[in-house]
Amino acid sequence: MQYALPENLTDPELDMLSPMLHRNGDVWTADFRGLILSTALQPIYSISHKRTVGYEALIRALDPDSASVLPIHLFELPTSDAEALLLDRLCRYLHIQNCSGLEDQLNWLFLNVSPRVVTSGSQTDSFFGELLAKTKLPPHRIVIEIVEQPTDDAERLRETVAYYKQLGCLTAIDDFGAGHSNFERIWNLSPDIVKLDRKLLTRATEDRKARQILNGIVSLLHQSGCLVLLEGVETSDQAMIAIDAGVDFVQGFYFCRPSTELAQLCNTSADFDQLLREYKARHQITRDPTRQLVDFFQRDFYKATEQLQTGVTMAQACSKLLSHSTVSRCYLADDKGVQVEDTLISDTEARSRDPRFKPLESTNKADWYRQQYLQQALAQPGNLHVTAPYLCVTGAYMCVTLSLGFTHESELRVLCCDILANQPAPSVITG
Repeated sequence: MQYALPENLTDPELDMLSPMLHRNGDVWTADFRGLILSTALQPIYSISHKRTVGYEALIRALDPDSASVLPIHLFELPTSDAEALLLDRLCRYLHIQNCSGLEDQLNWLFLNVSPRVVTSGSQTDSFFGELLAKTKLPPHRIVIEIVEQPTDDAERLRETVAYYKQLGCLTAIDDFGAGHSNFERIWNLSPDIVKLDRKLLTRATEDRKARQILNGIVSLLHQSGCLVLLEGVETSDQAMIAIDAGVDFVQGFYFCRPSTELAQLCNTSADFDQLLREYKARHQITRDPTRQLVDFFQRDFYKATEQLQTGVTMAQACSKLLSHSTVSRCYLADDKGVQVEDTLISDTEARSRDPRFKPLESTNKADWYRQQYLQQALAQPGNLHVTAPYLCVTGAYMCVTLSLGFTHESELRVLCCDILANQPAPSVITG
């Protein structure tokens, strides 16, 4: 039955929306412009907990012939801001009614809110507080998702998000990394959770450099105090990328598709034990080459430092290291991290130097103290350290660095050696 909207629609309240909802057993539906609206849920999983921690509520619409209407077309139907506000609140009302009766009364419910609706509605969404009171759903179980869209009223958006927080809800930024969702929005809104746009995952699947960028974004978001959710995970390889990136939560078809069978959905689970076993096996493979570098080079490294302690020149002491095809350069730093001699370049680097980065080549008096490999070597002299692959500032290529602190004439020195990260790991020679 189609519900007739009043001609002069103002802010819709519960009394106006209640007649638009209908209960059929344990499931609620709603009417809007002749369409039947229902709730679909998609589980959100914590990788570390290996279980469901929440559900994203999604709207599903059927026309009078029971044909599906895409959500994007549904939300294009309102002809005014007030009607858009009504549809937004009707969807939230429907979702909360459906979730209030679920067996799972622990985990979060993620609800989408468009910035267009937020900024065109009342400054504080008193409707939502009344709705939670009516349905007795605790605010701390709600995650309000701000859907990625431009908004002309950033101040009102910030005030409205603050209201949801004061109410006791969590807040999330959706589609981060696409369009208008960027770090500016993170700084302005201080969300509890950030949902990464699936395009970031798609690019990371196709491009190793994009995968490193994804890992960096996750790290920055964590440093900003946000938990991170990666959506759109559709394959086991993408699940591995999500785990390796360090995200907290995952969502996608690989784990579970959205479903309107709400009671059954709460009893589904994903096999994270098997997934993490596979990840650990793959991670062991990618980690071993780095450890092999220590095993392979440590004899020559310790011999080089012993020779330096006896007064042998850098060129003589490092000749064996520099003769290896994967070694890029060797250099020496003092206890303050300042380079004390010119960098020794291997034949490999000399042949492959990119002239575009020539301004970065000279490292005379360079200060490397802020580099982790330098700090580790100074803190633990006598131990050979190795970094994860990183971008070398002297030539803009990926490398790993071996570093070893030693004493020379009562002064602490650090011998460093850069090794090209895109080369195959050397085989360990024993005996």
